[in-house]
Amino acid sequence: MQGITLPTQLAAPEPGWTVHADVIVVGSGIAGLTAALELRSQVGRVLLVTKDVLSSGSTVWAQGGIAAALDPADTPAAHRDDTITAGAGLCDPHAVDVLVTEGPGRVRDLIDRGANFDLSTDGTVSLTREGGHHADRIAHAGGDATGAEISRALVAQLEQVRNDPGIDIIEHAQVIDILTSSGEIPPQSDDADRRVACGVTLHVRGEGTRDGVGAALARAVVLATGGIGQLYVSSTNPSQTTADGAAAALRAGADLADLEFVQFHPTVLWLGSGAKGQLTLISEAVRGEGAYLIDVDGNRFMPAVHDMAELAPRDVVAHAIVRQMEKTGEDHVLLDARHLGKDFIAARFPTIHARLLEHGFDLTQEPVPVAPAQHYHSGGIVTNIAGRTTLRGLYAIGEAACTGVHGANRLASNSLLEGIVFAHRAAADIAHRMAAGELPQRDPQPRANHSGLVMSATRTRIQRAMTAGAGVLRTDETLSRTLNALSRVRIDADIPETLPGNQSTLPQAAEWETTNLHSVACALALAAHTRTESRGGHFRADHPQRSDQWLRRVVIRLDHEGYLLADTAPLTRTAHN
Repeated sequence: MQGITLPTQLAAPEPGWTVHADVIVVGSGIAGLTAALELRSQVGRVLLVTKDVLSSGSTVWAQGGIAAALDPADTPAAHRDDTITAGAGLCDPHAVDVLVTEGPGRVRDLIDRGANFDLSTDGTVSLTREGGHHADRIAHAGGDATGAEISRALVAQLEQVRNDPGIDIIEHAQVIDILTSSGEIPPQSDDADRRVACGVTLHVRGEGTRDGVGAALARAVVLATGGIGQLYVSSTNPSQTTADGAAAALRAGADLADLEFVQFHPTVLWLGSGAKGQLTLISEAVRGEGAYLIDVDGNRFMPAVHDMAELAPRDVVAHAIVRQMEKTGEDHVLLDARHLGKDFIAARFPTIHARLLEHGFDLTQEPVPVAPAQHYHSGGIVTNIAGRTTLRGLYAIGEAACTGVHGANRLASNSLLEGIVFAHRAAADIAHRMAAGELPQRDPQPRANHSGLVMSATRTRIQRAMTAGAGVLRTDETLSRTLNALSRVRIDADIPETLPGNQSTLPQAAEWETTNLHSVACALALAAHTRTESRGGHFRADHPQRSDQWLRRVVIRLDHEGYLLADTAPLTRTAHN
């Protein structure tokens, strides 16, 4: 396996226009929308940038719900215990305490912002149970449309202030790179230690005078860009989820961690071996209501695997499904919910039921074929509990961040909660620092010019390498093959007009996305190769047991020459920006 060198910036045209703000928020899921709304009332000017439209974030697709100890019989301490158990020893306990203690209040904030959760007959929020939870603490909306309802409420709030001079919204905008300046931090071992984030370059499609590549300058940048969905052949994530935030942070000099912990959702509709792109998720809440898994021969197998059966943590269920598929020689198992009754399924899971019918499957009449697919990323950009990354002036929240709350495996329905809790914290921290005279606006300065692009035609090759070698089950051999395949992907240092065979390579959206996917694929595969144990969402068939020597984070960074480095760090990591 050879070393990998990656671009420290994307090849792109020079910015043709410039805008200014106090804070730039990138992303319009629950984390980005909440941060923008909170910052609007606390700083002078907020710029919200989203890759598509405001309502297009990954939050819309969240079916199950949002977890919080809202029941008087439940406690944050019990929620903490379930979260840490699911995290398999790698959670940051302090971050988890923040999540579970502040969570109930943040859910009530969502209600105050207009989110309509499903109610019980007594008028209180209806609570259900999902995998890994030992109490009913999952609030949902529209049965299985929780994310869509939360997104609707937050977008409505932003639409009301769209013309406010204190907030600017740019849709159809893809962030290219984080702009940095030399700060006043004493030098340590690398130029990256002295960098300060001071804005972003972005490409806007069809926004009048802000069309094409431009620069947005600010005193702080907040990345809420979501996860890594398109890194794999099959995913539940929307098509625009291409690891843009993690890749940009890596190029700018920030640390990434816990990348090896990829959550493969156990029950994603199986549409054949040729299916790719965003697939239909069948929420864990269906199993929470009593649906169970059977193999193609009709045998229920989860009770023999875990005492919580189908409600075991997701990594346990996904691994069990893969092993059962190997036993039967099939590439799927079946989810049986017929015994729940037609009326109940139609009322409790209207969205899932309708989407399955579109594919010719009736959840009320037949077992539905399912198999694991990439769903959520527990790792990301290293932050502290205020959202600060290791790059001064740069914050990360939501799925893009590695706060330490998920550890090796996210507990069901903790993702929406993490997004809103740490969005509030990041906004408050930024406002406090600005009021104190910190984070002054700086002028961007060029970094070492190691620019490059990966051709968009390479995307399928990257996805296949990751799915084959860094999927649900991994070994030294499969990961080495993946790293070798990724190291051979051509990165053009300059942008020639033509390549051999008259294939043109131009700095454009597909190439920027593919370069981001390639960079994060290399980082994830290196982290997975480094961790020689099995834990949570990372399963090494050649190292099937946990090892106490791996009660640490695997941290990935680029040196100033773009060389990809892996190191380890304590679980509780204080960001130094």
